Amino acid sequence: MIYIVEDDENIRELVKYTLESYDFNVKAFESGKNLKENLLEDQVELLILDIMLPGQDGISILKDLRDDKKTTDLPVILLTAKSAELDRVKGLDQGADDYITKPFSVLELVSRVKALLRRSKSESNTSIYKYNGLSLDENKREIDLEGKPIELTYKEFELLLYMLKNKGLVLDRETIISKVWGYDFQGETRTVDVHIATLRNKLGSWAKYIHTVRNIGYKIGD
Repeated sequence: MIYIVEDDENIRELVKYTLESYDFNVKAFESGKNLKENLLEDQVELLILDIMLPGQDGISILKDLRDDKKTTDLPVILLTAKSAELDRVKGLDQGADDYITKPFSVLELVSRVKALLRRSKSESNTSIYKYNGLSLDENKREIDLEGKPIELTYKEFELLLYMLKNKGLVLDRETIISKVWGYDFQGETRTVDVHIATLRNKLGSWAKYIHTVRNIGYKIGD
């Protein structure tokens, strides 16, 4: 099930119709009222969320979802105005997984939806990755740090997982974008920097193991 929250009726109905033509189950809403309760009841796999909404705006809705452990991993695509760069940055800071600017091609949106859903599916062959007191269980999507659970957004988890899988290797921003966000992601490499910053904040003192390699990217380990 995919949810769309968009106050513009024309955009809302166009996106709904297009996704349904690709055999997705879709529900569309004009505001975020009672959104969280509906999300849990319908076991939603992905949320397409407009930023400019009546009542509670999309950024604050996203923050509420990320602050609740029941919805913190829900993949979210933000719909933003072309000129609203600050809103896009705020959205990424709050844990948005992707964004698309208006006006947009519905085919591009479908491509983004498919890519994000593919990445959110748990793979059958998974492993546990450990490094200096941190343990990441790819199968259960759980992180333990010195005996304490760490809550990450979906994209933060994928970023940390990718870096642990490539421990000791310098990963440039373009490669991280391609592997974690998908080769068709149209956002800026600043997306990586924003997620690294929030990841470091949540990992506390362990963040010292995430090294910045000047003018290139990041790595975990020596």
